[in-house]
Amino acid sequence: MSAVSRPEKPAGRFRRMLDRLSSSQEELHHAELQQDTAAVGGCTRICDCDDRQIVKVTGTLRTVTLRPRAGVPALEAELFDGSAALDVVWLGRRSIAGIEPGRKLIASGRISMSRGRRVLFNPRYELRPLGQE
Repeated sequence: MSAVSRPEKPAGRFRRMLDRLSSSQEELHHAELQQDTAAVGGCTRICDCDDRQIVKVTGTLRTVTLRPRAGVPALEAELFDGSAALDVVWLGRRSIAGIEPGRKLIASGRISMSRGRRVLFNPRYELRPLGQE
């Protein structure tokens, strides 16, 4: 008599429902952001970005602060896509309309490393429509 092997986890809709019920709110948010990154064409996950690489990334702004650099005003924001975060810095700017915590955007430019963190200086950016948030 041969043993019948059963899958360890149920498949399909039921499994997805169980996963959602057993996941924390933060895990669900990270998964949603990663799906959003995959949906926007040509975007790279932040965790896959290397120093000096030209990239296009998308995510949600977690913080926005005015932090002068060498006496020059600089608007700094943390962009998070569910895999990692990077700092987006606009030199010479005190504020930019629409750049606020919780807003989704697409940014492109050359990644640099500063104090062990990924940074995009003066990126080309596109704010995502409010209805898609």
